[in-house]
Amino acid sequence: MSDRDRTVAGMTALAVVELVVADMAAALAFYARLGLEAPPGSQTEDHVEVGLPGGLKLAFDTESMIKSIDPQWTSPTGGHRVALAFQCADPAEVDRVYTDLTAAGYGGHTAPFDAFWGQRYATVVDPDGNHIDLYASLG
Repeated sequence: MSDRDRTVAGMTALAVVELVVADMAAALAFYARLGLEAPPGSQTEDHVEVGLPGGLKLAFDTESMIKSIDPQWTSPTGGHRVALAFQCADPAEVDRVYTDLTAAGYGGHTAPFDAFWGQRYATVVDPDGNHIDLYASLG
């Protein structure tokens, strides 16, 4: 898909979601557990992109990379600023992925529960404090 194909009625379309990370290797290890595979050797890079379905990319930039292009940048404090949601195949997978991640030492923010909006839902925390939602339809 070309960049031109991603535009709608002359408007620019979302193509990349970028996360600033303190430790590239730690971030990539977390997201690999969710099925996002970075190119080999990416753990030592300052910028990494992972292709997603539909042509969207998830990019990871180290804090040092961001500071090199924006010297005034400082790490946000006081809570998460972005949340990513990963759809699981079924409610049991929400529980399995949550258990896998928390057993591996990642923070569990909200244990799996059946939400009133009809989904099994849970939230874990990536190595940089971002909330990562896991969900699947209950019906």
